[in-house]
Amino acid sequence: MLEQVPAEPESEKLTDEDLAMSSTPGPTDTQRKVVLVAGSGRSGTSLMAGILKQMGMTVPEPEVVADATNPKGFGEPRWVVDFHETLLKRTIVQTADARPSAWFDTGRAGTRELNRSELTAWLEQEFTTADSLVIKDPRISWFLGLWRVAAVRSGASTSTITMLRPPAEVVGSKNAYYGGRQGDISRLAGWVNVMLCTERATRGSSRAFVRYHDLLDDWTKTVVRVGEELDLREVADAGTGKMQEVHGFVDPQMRRVRATWDDLSVPDNLRDVAQATWDQLNLLAEPGGDTADVHAALDELRHRYGALYADAEAFANSSVTAAGPAFLRATRQARAAQAEADAAAAYEAASPMRKGYLRTRRVGGRVKRRLQNRGE
Repeated sequence: MLEQVPAEPESEKLTDEDLAMSSTPGPTDTQRKVVLVAGSGRSGTSLMAGILKQMGMTVPEPEVVADATNPKGFGEPRWVVDFHETLLKRTIVQTADARPSAWFDTGRAGTRELNRSELTAWLEQEFTTADSLVIKDPRISWFLGLWRVAAVRSGASTSTITMLRPPAEVVGSKNAYYGGRQGDISRLAGWVNVMLCTERATRGSSRAFVRYHDLLDDWTKTVVRVGEELDLREVADAGTGKMQEVHGFVDPQMRRVRATWDDLSVPDNLRDVAQATWDQLNLLAEPGGDTADVHAALDELRHRYGALYADAEAFANSSVTAAGPAFLRATRQARAAQAEADAAAAYEAASPMRKGYLRTRRVGGRVKRRLQNRGE
């Protein structure tokens, strides 16, 4: 089986003008800013989003309601979660998908004008009430290019904060709070894939890396550093009152799971790649650590992981073949749903005279697809 290793996420290869503008680091004249909080779930992304909110930035409402897995709140806009979930379902990609090829699928979704326009319209609406937005969702790593395009179209700059937590702790925390729907191997592979490609997708743009442990041990020092690196006005201007609010929000006891490699059952080759990935990502959180040498090491690890995953696919080829018919059915359903969405958008944009013609085409298309699915 051929190794499938994306040299870089598909959405980062786009050449249109607005994406090129969004990828250019440096100062901007706009007052509008979008801070994207990325990283694996259970890595402290909610804590970072909550801190920035306490310091004066805006998490668009309504937010996802807090529960026992995140009693302090998720810091996730409900609309964003629903938007990302829709795109992932259409592309048949999981939140922590372990497949290197999944980046191509979500990257293509980021190039679709319908998705770009929908996200741009939502951002422009949110900017009518606030200039500095915090957008956090564990699914956001798959669509960073899409967010940059929408931000540029809305006249805003973007920065990304990627949260770092030891992979064994991430897997242990997911096992504790999400149950046994996935095993240690699948969850660790998903962490490696998401973290390696999140780093690649943010390279060359305004970004910062933050260790979850540093945030709990001394949040003031950590957040001040991030504020300086990303030029966050709210952090620089935070007064005593806001600092006290954050002190009350940050609970050092939030690190409730302290798993190690000894607590997981994973193959040595996957553990070695995960540990090496963690070691290199750690360097990015150090002052002056975002270097070409680290980038090269992470590029090599992406290729190592891709080869490892290709070997696993080859080993499980019989299972993959048996699952093929179900996958094809799911693929057809996802494509049909996308076609319906595109047709609906075209219909709404059409003139009254043309709507009659489009309505006829839509009905005919549905009949044709039903006949094809029946094999008639």
